Formats: sequence, C-alpha cells, structure tokens
Amino acid sequence: MTESTAETTPAAPTETTEAAETTTAAEATPPAETTATESAATSESAETTEAAQTTEPATAESTGKRGINWARVFTFGVLPALALLLAGGAGYLKWVDNSVRNADAARAESVQAAKDSTVAMLSYKPDTVEQQLNDARSLLTGEFEESYTGLINDVVIPGAQQKQISAVASVPAAASVSADSEEAVVLVFVNQTVVMGQDAPTDTASSVRVTLEKIDGDWLISKFEPV
Repeated sequence: MTESTAETTPAAPTETTEAAETTTAAEATPPAETTATESAATSESAETTEAAQTTEPATAESTGKRGINWARVFTFGVLPALALLLAGGAGYLKWVDNSVRNADAARAESVQAAKDSTVAMLSYKPDTVEQQLNDARSLLTGEFEESYTGLINDVVIPGAQQKQISAVASVPAAASVSADSEEAVVLVFVNQTVVMGQDAPTDTASSVRVTLEKIDGDWLISKFEPV
C-alpha cells in the first residue's frame, strides 16, 4: 500500500502545471472583443487620417476658388468708378470754364455798353439835342430812365436850344468792378467839353459808377452815380 501511494502522488503537479499553462495562455491571448475594438479604432483612425489628407487639398482648392478675383473687381468695380469720377471732374471743369468765359464776356460787353451809353447821354448839339437825348433814353432802364427823361425834358433840351449849348463827351478809361450774366458795375472816367454860344469851351473831368442790367440781350444803365 505504501508504494502505491508514492507512485500516484507526483501526478498532481502535472495537472497544476497544465492549469498554469492554460491560465498563462489565456492571459497572453487578448479577448476577442478587445481585439475587435482595437481593430475598429485603428480602422477609424486610418479612415480619419485619409479623410483629413483628402480634405486638405479640397479645402485649399475651395479657398482658392472663393478668394478675391482682383482682375474682376478692377474691371467691374474700380474702372466704372474711375470713369464716373473722371466724367464728373470733366463736367466740373467744363462748368468752371463756361462760368469763366461767361463772366469774361459779361465784363467786356458791360464795359463797352457803359462807355457807349455814357457818351450818348452827355453829348448833344443845339439843333439836334432833342433827338439825340431821347435816343439815349433807349440805353437806360428803371428809375434812372425816368429821372433822366425828366431832366432832359425840363432842363437840358430847353437850355441847349435857347442858349445854343453843345456838349461833347469822351471816355478815356473804364474798368469793370463786377459782372455776371444779369448785372454789371463799371467805373467810367468821363471828359466833357461844353460850349455855350460864342463862349470859350469848358472842360470837365469826372468819374461815374455805372450799374447795368442785361435785359433782352442788351446791357442797359439802371444807375449813374458820380464818385
């Protein structure tokens, strides 16, 4: 009986060893679920990386397409605005040029009208005084025309006819003070020689501020003020 027990006892470690090997093999072999999860994660990571790599060129290409097209902006934005600005500038310069031309024309015309009208108003002969001075009335306007009419009819024409008075006026100089398309002011320097009967001539010099208004295309004197 003793020998039989001794022979069977060593067999136990063998089972234990096999169990240990089984346990070690089990621990060394990862569970199927964990392996599948890791595989799926690895697959997702690879897909994400591939998608990122694929997206980057697309994003760059999309950004390039959505970028500012400066040639288009210049053609359809800057050029029309520049053309409009140039057109406006040209229009303004033309308006200024026309204004200057009109002002220059008004000055020249009003100065000449003031000179001619002054000579006509202050020049006459005894035999033709009535005709001359009444013709001069057409060069006047407004209240001044009325006052001039009263003066020549009441004083100048009767005196010239009775006393044989003659007068000759000249304008050695005249200068524009201001002028626009409707009104002008001219400073006129007047020399007048008056002869009464057989007496010696009398010379006088004076300066007059003449205001003219443009009526129906003609410059007419509205004020005649000695200065």
